[in-house]
Amino acid sequence: MNGTVPLTFPDLRTQHSNWGEKIAVFVLRLFALIPLLALSFILFKIFSLGAGRLNWEFLTQAPVEGMTQGGIFPCIFGTLSITLLMIFMALPLGVGAAIYLVEYAGQGLLFRMIRAAVNNLAGVPSIVFGLFGVGFFILFVGRNLDQVLKTGLLFGQPCMLWASATLAVLVLPVIIVSTEEALNAVPQSQRAASLALGATKWQTIRNVVLPQARGGILTGAILSISRGAGETAPILFTGAAYFLPRLPVVKLFGAIPVINPFDQFMELSYHIFIMATQSTDAQKTLPIQYGTTLVLILLTFLLNLTAVTLRIHFRKKLGQVSLQ
Repeated sequence: MNGTVPLTFPDLRTQHSNWGEKIAVFVLRLFALIPLLALSFILFKIFSLGAGRLNWEFLTQAPVEGMTQGGIFPCIFGTLSITLLMIFMALPLGVGAAIYLVEYAGQGLLFRMIRAAVNNLAGVPSIVFGLFGVGFFILFVGRNLDQVLKTGLLFGQPCMLWASATLAVLVLPVIIVSTEEALNAVPQSQRAASLALGATKWQTIRNVVLPQARGGILTGAILSISRGAGETAPILFTGAAYFLPRLPVVKLFGAIPVINPFDQFMELSYHIFIMATQSTDAQKTLPIQYGTTLVLILLTFLLNLTAVTLRIHFRKKLGQVSLQ
């Protein structure tokens, strides 16, 4: 009333709350940085110890002198081949399963059973997939095919085909879950509009839903490449070879070289495992181990970069179509 300013006192509870929030944010930020620092340390050590090993001979020649000299080209070729075969097997199966779960299955008993199977499959250790590959693909499917087709021992032995199939089963949950999320992100109103215009269910999925979900599907492919390319346990018994300097290639019609899926192969992660555990002098092969690890990381990065580039391309293409 007399123009005097009333006295105000700071709210101590608010100050304590602000300090508590700042401390909580700092602790959480520290927890988030710990994995980044660990990854940075691992990558720094691999790059610093492996970069000196990289040269043209190391990347283009086969190993010699008990794998203590020479290069790792058969391992690079085998890793690329098995990864591509894995994607060709797993991607159509995973996308098809996700389309059924989202668009056709509903919420009944079958849906819950499939969902439980996918969740359980995601938690199975990788070595179990390797034993499954031997028991199912090689001993059951392969041996029975040999008996029916009278092919001797063509299908019933470890080879690239069964190793790729085992890895495909391993990465299947990743593709299914990522594709489901991408499909669920497409608005239901667009499905309803397509159906209202007279399109069938499959035409709506093919022409409306899948083009918009293509980015999420490629994300699943990227994650599956990252996991499958570095796995060792599933291929231990299903096709990886300890030492195979020749390439798993056969000439089609006597002239065209193609990948032979019925041959064994060398692989980068398995090569690192052998160098670290089975070498008579692990210290002598240490530069080869780090060099091979660096090549595996770079190769996985290039495969992921290719998938990311395709995803960006399809998103831009979808955006241009939407503007039109």
